[in-house]
Formats: sequence, C-alpha cells, structure tokens
Amino acid sequence: MREGLRERKKRETRERIADIAMGLFMARGFDNVTVAEVARAADVSVNTVFNYFSTKEDLFADRQEMAVDLPQKVLREREPGESVVRAFRRDYLDAIDTRHWRHGLNLGSDVFARIVGASPALVARLRQIHEEREEGLARMLAEELDASPDDLSPRLVAAHILNTTRILTGHAVARMLAGEGWETIGPDLREQAEKAFDLLESGLGDYGPGR
Repeated sequence: MREGLRERKKRETRERIADIAMGLFMARGFDNVTVAEVARAADVSVNTVFNYFSTKEDLFADRQEMAVDLPQKVLREREPGESVVRAFRRDYLDAIDTRHWRHGLNLGSDVFARIVGASPALVARLRQIHEEREEGLARMLAEELDASPDDLSPRLVAAHILNTTRILTGHAVARMLAGEGWETIGPDLREQAEKAFDLLESGLGDYGPGR
C-alpha cells in the first residue's frame, strides 16, 4: 500500500523529533534532557512531542515496536523444515556480518549502551522490551505449534534463544565499551555464537520446523 502525503509527513516529523532527541541524549545524557528541550530543538510544541511519543523513554526507544516484532519475524520467515534454533542462528550470524541494529551490533551500539547504563529509567525500559520480545515469541510459538496452555515449552524455548542472543550481544558491546575494535570482536563473536547455538541445537534439536 502506497504511503499518502499526510502519512509521510507524520512519519518524517516523528523521525525528526526522535533523531533530535537522540542527539541531545548522546550529548548530555538521557536524564539531563527534558521533553521541553527536545520540543524547542525540534521547533515543535511539547504537546506535539507527546502526540508522537507517550513518554520520554519512547523518544529514546523509538524502534521498540520493531524490536519487539523482530523475533516473531525470524520465526515467520524461517525456511521449510528449518528449526527455530537454526533460523535464529542464521539471523544472528547475518547480523554479525552486516552489523545490523536488530541485534545491537551496529556502529554506535556502545554509545547507546552507555546512555542506557547511566539511566535507571532506560535500564527498566530495555528490560521491559526484552520481556515483551520473549512473550511475543513464546505466544507465536504456542499458536503455531498448537501447544496446550499447560505446555511450558514455547516459553522455555523463547527464553533460551533470546537470552542467548542478548548475552552474546552484551559481551560484544562490553568489549566495544572497553575500546576494542570490531576487527577482533567480530570474528570472536561469530565463533562464540556458533558454540552457543550448538549448545541450543543439542538441547532443543529440531523443535518447531517451518512448514
């Protein structure tokens, strides 16, 4: 469906406000910037900011809806006969190779992590997003595999996979924060990821093959 002029202008305004807010957060820290200051810098009213973002945290996590949906997207797009673990292995290794933001491996992810770590409000928001990602993936697994309400397997599988990718990314970002270059982080992360997904494969095996 083609985007209309009104929708395009709203999207561009939203993106501009979020970009300006992120610039201020990077320069001064999340807790030291007010919504009123973001509004002034973006040349809009405070009400306009809140029309697009319900909370100040939403200004920072403006991709949260996409982030919550990404694990379900991996599940939806797995190949026929491909298990859930193999699909996430393929997706994570691709993110390493392309340094894609979907797994927090992009350029600037260390700056993002530093801002989050300095703000208890953002730490809480990122934890909430992780829980929503896990719940969404578990729900989709349960629906697709017709699991009974008492079957904990979808929740366990979702938790194992997403905690694995979170730990891998956290390890890589910690090394970025310490000043290490991607030329050494990347190859080692790929090796660590292969080992981690081997462990998942040995435990979860062919759970949930694509149809």
